[in-house]
Amino acid sequence: MSDLPSNLPSPARDFDSCGVPGAILDIRTLNRSLLARQMLLQRERITPLDAIERLVGMQAQAPNAPYFGLWARLESFRQDELSRLLRDKQAVRLALMRSTLHLVSARDALRLRPWVQPVLDRGLKGSFGRQLAGLDADAVAAAGRTLMKRQPMTFSELGGELAELWPERDPDALAALVRTRLPLVQLPPRGLWGESGQARHTTAGVWLGGHQAEAGTTTEDEEDSFLLRYLAAFGPASIKDMQTWSGLTRLIRSVQRLRPCLAVFRDENGTELFDLPDAPRPGPETPAPARFLGEYDNILLSHADRRRIISEANYRHVFTKNGIIRPTILLDGFAAGIWKLEAKRSTATLVVDPLRKLAEDESEALHREGTLLVDFAAPECNSIDIRINPALDR
Repeated sequence: MSDLPSNLPSPARDFDSCGVPGAILDIRTLNRSLLARQMLLQRERITPLDAIERLVGMQAQAPNAPYFGLWARLESFRQDELSRLLRDKQAVRLALMRSTLHLVSARDALRLRPWVQPVLDRGLKGSFGRQLAGLDADAVAAAGRTLMKRQPMTFSELGGELAELWPERDPDALAALVRTRLPLVQLPPRGLWGESGQARHTTAGVWLGGHQAEAGTTTEDEEDSFLLRYLAAFGPASIKDMQTWSGLTRLIRSVQRLRPCLAVFRDENGTELFDLPDAPRPGPETPAPARFLGEYDNILLSHADRRRIISEANYRHVFTKNGIIRPTILLDGFAAGIWKLEAKRSTATLVVDPLRKLAEDESEALHREGTLLVDFAAPECNSIDIRINPALDR
């Protein structure tokens, strides 16, 4: 198999007593296993780049979301550590799993992008299939590559330039075609903490110094390594979970190849779950600290059955109808509320909307963690107001 990052557990062929085939794992055991993989049972002392690779990327539609995600997981993380990775081209933001924007290491960008190409192709067909019917897609992609080699461009600028060559076509559809065919990286200052700017793009090949990730196929060994890394970050998991995370279908053949070196369990509904034999699976009563997560955190998005992290009753409060996934609090390991932070002049106000009645110790834990959050996100403010509202009416 292709090499995995050195900070990940290596799959073993012998599994211990926790990995008895067919053992049933309840929701709380799955929850604690997920939190352990996600570095949310305790903050860890690893570099931000190592953390990004361990997580197989971080959802990044909201520019600041990965900063909050790393702060919740790492000891003494500061914003400039991630901003420096982006400026130095060690980390990049581009469309990957589920055809959504992710923050990944440079080397993962080059490896993962060909693997998820079918996901982007399917998304393009669903959104712009009619507008692009009969078009020479290769010619449009080549023109887009030439344009962005000259200078980085927003999608609006790219679509406008391409529409001059194909005036009968929709500019948004043309830009989307190029985004699908080429690995387009979003460039700083977009994605840098405290800075703003339009989302301008160029190809991964241009930005990363000539490396090519625009063509080629993913080998079986590479696909197997991606799934092993997913299990290291999100397992135990079913085939449907793997497909939900990646956006890919027909992963059963890869799982069958890997089955001999995996531990196999079942959930309470009888669904088959796969895992690395030596991965952590803490007991269901393992303490889980209060945590504040940013928007679109992948812990909420990477399973078909999300009950291990959010209840069906709470889902609608976190996932909005227009596709926004709100910043979330974890209590006892599960999504238990949403939050927002506003900094005006010298005062920072953190508002927490719990989704259930809180015990006194839970409110105290949120105050403690919330104070740390404000110190991280708004250190310039000398006044802190933390408001924990009554539980939202469900």
